Amino acid sequence: MGSLWFNSDSGYFEGLIRGLRAGILKVSDYTNLCQCETLDDLKLHLQTTDYGNFLANEASPLAVSVIDEKLKEKLVSEFQHIRKQSVEPLSTFLDFISYSYMIDNVILLITGTLREKEISELLPKCHPLGMFPELKTLSIATSPAELYNSVLVDTPLAPFFMKCVSEQDLDELNIEIIRNTLYKEYLESFYELCKSLGESTLDVMGPILQFEADRRAINITINSFQTALTREDRVKLFPTIGRLYPEGLAKLADCSDSDDVARVAEYYAEYRQLFEGVGTAAGDKTLEDKFFEYEVHLNKLAFMQQFQYGVFYAYIKLKEQEMRNIVWISECIAQRHKAKIDNYIPIFE
Repeated sequence: MGSLWFNSDSGYFEGLIRGLRAGILKVSDYTNLCQCETLDDLKLHLQTTDYGNFLANEASPLAVSVIDEKLKEKLVSEFQHIRKQSVEPLSTFLDFISYSYMIDNVILLITGTLREKEISELLPKCHPLGMFPELKTLSIATSPAELYNSVLVDTPLAPFFMKCVSEQDLDELNIEIIRNTLYKEYLESFYELCKSLGESTLDVMGPILQFEADRRAINITINSFQTALTREDRVKLFPTIGRLYPEGLAKLADCSDSDDVARVAEYYAEYRQLFEGVGTAAGDKTLEDKFFEYEVHLNKLAFMQQFQYGVFYAYIKLKEQEMRNIVWISECIAQRHKAKIDNYIPIFE
C-alpha cells in the first residue's frame, strides 16, 4: 500500500531523478576530459554530455571558478525544479537535504560577522543549495546575543540551534565545535525522519547516514589530536546513529593518535578496508579519498530499490562528487599540471 501512495505523490519525481542519474558522466567521458589541453576544450566536450550549453554564455578564457559556479547553478536548478512541485513527505525530505548546506552557510556567516567582515564579501562564498531568504539578516546582528536570536527566529535551522547551541557558545568563537554539534543534531533528526518514511527508505538511507555519522566521528577524533579538546568534549560531538555506536565511539574517545583510530576501524569490516593502503606518499590515496569512494558506492546502491526517497539524496551526493571531479580536472588543465589529473573518483563505468 505504501508503494501505491508513494507512486501517486512522488512517482513522477522518482522517474525524473532516475532519468537525470542516467546523465552522470561515465569513465569514457572522464577519459576524454583528461585529454583536453585547455578549458575551452573541456567546455566543448561537456557540451556533448547532459551538461549541454551550460557554459555557452561564458567568454574565453574560462576560469575554473566560473566552471565551479555554473556546475552548482545547474544542480540547484534541478533540485529546485523538484522541490517546488513536491508534496509531503518528499518536500520535507528535500528540505533536510538542503539543511546540511544551510549549516555550512550559517557557520560561514557567523564566523564572518564575529570577525566584522562585510556581508557582500561572505554571501558569494555560500553554497547555493543552502541559501534561504533570511540568510542576509544574520549580517545585521552587532553582538553575539543578536546573532543568536537571529538564527533562532529567522532560519530553518532554529530547531537544531535551540537544542544544542547556547548564546555563550558564540562568545567563545568556537565555531568548529558549533558546526559539529549542529551536524550531530541534524544527522540524528534526519535519521528519525527516514525511520518515519517506511522500511524501503530506511533500508537505503540508513547505511548512508550511518556512514556519514561514523565519518564525522572519525574525522573529529583525528582533528582533535594536539588540541585542547577533552575526551568528554569529543564524545559530545559524536553522532549516535552510526555503526560505531556505542562501543566504537567509546574506543574513539580514548584514541591518542591516528594508529589508534585505525585499530578501532579494524573491528568493522567496511571501515577496515578504508584504512588499508592509506598513505602520504605521491600516488597514495588519502583517508578522505577512501571515504569519498565508499560514499559513492553507498549512493549508487540507492538506485537498486524503487518506491523510496533515498534516490533523491543519492543523486545530489553523486552529482557533488561529479562536480568535484570536473573541478579537479579543470584545475589540472588550467595549471598545466597533468601528472595527477587521474586522481578523480569515477562514479559509473
